Amino acid sequence: MSRKKLSRREFVAATALSSAALITAPYIRGAYAAGKLSIGFWDHWVPGANKASTELVNEWAAKEKVEVTIDYIPSQGGKTQLTIAAEAQAKSGHDILQMPTWWPQAQAELLEPVNDIMEPLVKQNGQVNGTVRYLGQANGKWLGVPASVGSQIKGPCSRIDLMKKHAGIDVQEMYPAGSPAKADNWTLDTFLKAAEACHKAGFPFGIGLGETSDNVDTAGAIFQSYGAELVDAKGNLTVKTDAVRQALEFYKKLIAFLPPDVSAWDDASNNKWLVSGKGAMIMNPPSAWAVAKRDAPQIAEQCWTHGFPAGPKGRFAPYLPFFWNIWAFSKNKEAAKSLLVHLSQPSAIEKMVVASGGYDLPAYENLTKLKVWQEEGPPKGTLYHYPNPYNQQTLSIAASPAPPKIAQQIYAQATLTKMCLRFAQGEAMEKTLAWAEGECEGFMRS
Repeated sequence: MSRKKLSRREFVAATALSSAALITAPYIRGAYAAGKLSIGFWDHWVPGANKASTELVNEWAAKEKVEVTIDYIPSQGGKTQLTIAAEAQAKSGHDILQMPTWWPQAQAELLEPVNDIMEPLVKQNGQVNGTVRYLGQANGKWLGVPASVGSQIKGPCSRIDLMKKHAGIDVQEMYPAGSPAKADNWTLDTFLKAAEACHKAGFPFGIGLGETSDNVDTAGAIFQSYGAELVDAKGNLTVKTDAVRQALEFYKKLIAFLPPDVSAWDDASNNKWLVSGKGAMIMNPPSAWAVAKRDAPQIAEQCWTHGFPAGPKGRFAPYLPFFWNIWAFSKNKEAAKSLLVHLSQPSAIEKMVVASGGYDLPAYENLTKLKVWQEEGPPKGTLYHYPNPYNQQTLSIAASPAPPKIAQQIYAQATLTKMCLRFAQGEAMEKTLAWAEGECEGFMRS
């Protein structure tokens, strides 16, 4: 490949370029960069959302003269995870593969570092939240670029009318569209009283205790609100602590006010609960509200997405990010990085967020007040506080801050919800803690 040699003066001038210029520089094809790029994206559930991603990729490809192929891989049946595992084993597949939450950590040794593009992107778009750093980095190496597509917060979606009538809480006043929350009194104690009141009125909160992601995510945020960790950041067992005991005591009280079958709920259950009109609140991204908007508009008009209640150690909300990752065995890493820079520009991110109806969330702090969240409805402004625009809650993931390879197992095995159910169903506290400690010891050995 022919390259122009720089004089010393030219080299010094070149290295003084701003980060903004660096990340918008075009990809230059050469002999070592083939003119093809294969991409595996998550198959979005929102109609039309994939089209926005395709248009952005094609726009870049036409400009850079790269031949691209895109596969949209559905998450149903674990196909995303199966694709990741198959390509990792074969060391062949897509150049870029979108991975959810824990999976970049699980494949860390096979991923191309992207520090060279992430550092200028952060300077341009603002710092990323702590969960993205926790899941997206290993030993100082960025494993992927945070993807707005698919990333979500699973916060409360409340019925405005039912919360006001039965719990005496005006969620629109507490989380007003267009301004910071006035939520000092929105605590776990207030939450529990509201759950009791709505249960007595025949409209229980729809919070599951099953073994799937939605259930585990809510438990994770509540445990973190108490400072309850099963394993700490250094890998030490911390199950038998007062903080864990307090979290279990809270859940025992809460479960008494939930629907009787919550131990069997999966990720579709709370969505159905809201759309059915039976529930005063669920914990979910705006997918349930979007379905209600289509199938039960009278319910959608009464929905308001807002922040989590605060516990003794703060206000936490579940955040599940996706990442765009480049395999270390990719044959076109330079082009892949160029495309990911293109997809991470504010205009591109906004286009994808709009196409998702406000469901997708950028990880960057400068991109949490896009117009779509102000305008989306009904009711207008219902999603304004969904992206955490004033950073009034800590975005977290269940089982953190344990080392990710241990945390992933705690998460996948639903250790938190199993603990809550065991204790709520009458098992002695110390027996529940001993069981959980044994589980975590096994995860640490594996």
